[in-house]
Amino acid sequence: MAIKQTGDIAARRLSPEQLSCEFSDIAPLLDASAAAAAASRCHYCYDAPCVNACPTQIDIPSFIRKIGNGNLKGAAVDILSANPLGGMCARVCPTEILCEGACVRNHQDAKPVAIGALQRHATDWAMARGEALFTRAPETGRHVAVIGAGPAGLACAHRLALAGHNVTIYDAHEKAGGLNEYGIAAYKTVDDFAQREVEWLCSVGGIEIRHGVALGRDVQLDALRNQYDAVFLAIGLTGVRALAMAGEDLSGVMNAVDFIEALRSARDFGTVPVGRRVVVIGGGNTAVDAAVQSRKLGAASVTMVYRRGVESMSATWAERDFAQTNGVTLITHATPLRLIGENGVVTGVEFERSFNTGDAERFVIEADMVLKAIGQTLVPAGIARELLTLDGGRIAVDANGQTSLAGVWAGGDCAATGGIDLTVQAVQDGKLAAEAIHAQFARADIKAA
Repeated sequence: MAIKQTGDIAARRLSPEQLSCEFSDIAPLLDASAAAAAASRCHYCYDAPCVNACPTQIDIPSFIRKIGNGNLKGAAVDILSANPLGGMCARVCPTEILCEGACVRNHQDAKPVAIGALQRHATDWAMARGEALFTRAPETGRHVAVIGAGPAGLACAHRLALAGHNVTIYDAHEKAGGLNEYGIAAYKTVDDFAQREVEWLCSVGGIEIRHGVALGRDVQLDALRNQYDAVFLAIGLTGVRALAMAGEDLSGVMNAVDFIEALRSARDFGTVPVGRRVVVIGGGNTAVDAAVQSRKLGAASVTMVYRRGVESMSATWAERDFAQTNGVTLITHATPLRLIGENGVVTGVEFERSFNTGDAERFVIEADMVLKAIGQTLVPAGIARELLTLDGGRIAVDANGQTSLAGVWAGGDCAATGGIDLTVQAVQDGKLAAEAIHAQFARADIKAA
């Protein structure tokens, strides 16, 4: 999506050299010595709490022990057999509330083992060498359609392909990866890593990706059910919640996800326009990514405003700290009341801030760009509502991702799995659905015999 330049929204606020520095890798790869030192801090717990905290159940003590022994290939197998997108998860997972947050080292010296960095060390080593870590089973003759090439869809396709099934992935975008490609801050995944990971994942064989194909527009669910042995829906949440207030159509007001996608799609970050004074409304990871990247593009001031307290924000403490150390001002307990404009262009946002005393105050933050990051919703295009049951605005599924429609599974953000809206959870959803689909095929084969 192109961002319109208007008023104080402009491109090339920083030089190419400045932008290169601003969008460099925020967590550079460990070298061999640093990795060995980090691995030596692991206690290799028998009933490791870090494993229980990982949605994909990676055997963390095992892969760290292998890194310590210099067996990087074995470490990569441990990681990628449980999480085929382990390289991306090592970059974007909120390890501070998952594996590293559960590390027993926190109770000893208040510093967990650097699990995320070690995971990246092993997976990057394997991918850089094009290591063939897995062997695909003989073809079964089964063919599965996966709708959506995001983390859930890719993980499901990889697990099914390993089992010998053929998979065709349909995706509306020009590139595969979903949020990994279009929805994550550029400084978290540099050097086109999302695409390199997709290429590695598909190298196992048996996976075809068809781009520019949208469910409901180009293909229909009923037709896919007739054409394929099973269908997995991984369509994500493509709708964006509105503020539902006057002024939302003012120039300079846009969805944060569109801003992030425009930046991720740009070949030259300098061509992406940004406001001089930016206000981001929301308290999740999307809000943080939009706010920080606005600063990195050269915005003079960026204010992130959330209607509740920090304890209710879905962005973790590490994300909040990162935003503030990058010059983002955080205001909490403030609710937007109206968007203010002049000549069709946004000039500010009026908020009401509440206090524990019960008092409230109204104030205005001047802005020439307002980014909305207040949540996303399911767009049920191509989904037959009379057949597919919805649960809280998402597709209802059982513990294995099975929907109410025979032969159709769902996972990732579009499904009501009860999990957290993270890349790593989407991967686990895709894995579980693939295993359930494979098990159903096996039962059908036994019955037919």
